[in-house]
Amino acid sequence: MSDAGARAADVDAAGLEIVEGYRPGAIGHIAALHAAYYSRHWHLGLFFEAKVARDCADFIGRMGDRDRLWLIVRDPAVDGEIVGSLAIDGSEDRFGRAAHLRWFIMAGCVRGCGFGDTLMRRAVAFCRDAGFDSAYLWTFAGLEAARHLYEKYGFRLVEALRNEQWGVTLPEQRFELALGTTAD
Repeated sequence: MSDAGARAADVDAAGLEIVEGYRPGAIGHIAALHAAYYSRHWHLGLFFEAKVARDCADFIGRMGDRDRLWLIVRDPAVDGEIVGSLAIDGSEDRFGRAAHLRWFIMAGCVRGCGFGDTLMRRAVAFCRDAGFDSAYLWTFAGLEAARHLYEKYGFRLVEALRNEQWGVTLPEQRFELALGTTAD
């Protein structure tokens, strides 16, 4: 796809646009999106929100060449609201071989509009271009729309467990993508 074609696909009639990199308010918006969704659907509270905010702040504070952050922003020309995100954390792996896909979330107003697919396409392409051997993510069982996207781009379920790290026992899943393979 040409740059012009890719750009046109990233903006919709409602003034939503995908932007790359840090924007003021990103940490708070990403934490708030997670807190709202996971509180409503998984009954997670303060501990979860604080951990997302801390981890996201740490990531943004150290972002380098092997990291990326994409944000879905409403009216970006006027410092609009961040309504979605996806990050690739490539600095976390001390051997530099595995990329961690993190903070993939969208507000309800954005779900089903194709932005998730665009973000996943960009993330996987970045991981390949950056030379990672693999990419992985952790999620909760039952997030079927997200799982569909992960599997569409070649991620496979490699581990399932019940974990209590969030203050309640939840069914967590780890997905991995061996890079160098073609997405479905």
